[in-house]
Amino acid sequence: MIKDRNFDDLAQKFAENIYGTAKGQIRQTVVWQDIEQILTSLSSVSPLTVLDAGGGIGQLSQKIASLGHQVTLCDLSSEMLTLAQQEIAKNGLLEQYRLVHCPVQEIGEFIPEPVDLILFHAVMEWLAEPIEVLTGLLDIVKPGGAISVMFYNYNGLLFKNLICGNLTHIEQGMPHRKRFKLQPQQGIKPEDVYQCLTDAGFEIMGKTGVRTFHDYIQTHMVGDYSFEQVLEMEQKLCRQEPFLSLGRYIHVYARKPFAEETHITTTNSNNSNKDKG
Repeated sequence: MIKDRNFDDLAQKFAENIYGTAKGQIRQTVVWQDIEQILTSLSSVSPLTVLDAGGGIGQLSQKIASLGHQVTLCDLSSEMLTLAQQEIAKNGLLEQYRLVHCPVQEIGEFIPEPVDLILFHAVMEWLAEPIEVLTGLLDIVKPGGAISVMFYNYNGLLFKNLICGNLTHIEQGMPHRKRFKLQPQQGIKPEDVYQCLTDAGFEIMGKTGVRTFHDYIQTHMVGDYSFEQVLEMEQKLCRQEPFLSLGRYIHVYARKPFAEETHITTTNSNNSNKDKG
């Protein structure tokens, strides 16, 4: 049975593997491009209130904080929060931050009012009830605000196992292999995430595949490429189908409409139905 994962035992190794590698650099680059789009859409509000939910060491939220915005970062792991505090202090951003040691499910107790932006990155795949947790977070986004969600893509996991010939593993339902401690516990189906967002009335603003082909390069094959070429190609393909949907992770960002926008949409829909009658 899947349980929520606490990274106290692997905090340093996890941070190094996520942020100190080519994989991490690709992830940071393409997702930050989306974050810039989000910040532009929210530019009428300054400073923004931001929640980095399950934020680890807050690599991306620190870039947001450096622009003058206020960030609350929560994490289940006290060790991860210690690393976050060290990194934030090193970057001179402590005044922009509030660090909260709690599970994502309880962060609402520490947020006095809805926030302008939530980052929910690479957390769902470590949770027992990922869609339920996402639904709860949507409630604390301010009308007109946005949420940025990145998740370990079920389709990417399936494709990786297919090209590696792990058909028996697929037939068994791709259970998590405990010996791979840094591999996420499960893949999340994109349609479930998109449906959760739209059911809550959010408007999806964009989608990006994170590492659409990098992780599928066979290391035993002799290729002709540099990392710079890989990064450039990833940026070129990451928002195009079918590559987007094959990303090892998918980043989707969505906006919560203002109440009056919801009313207008509902009114227009009702008028359209009357016309059909």
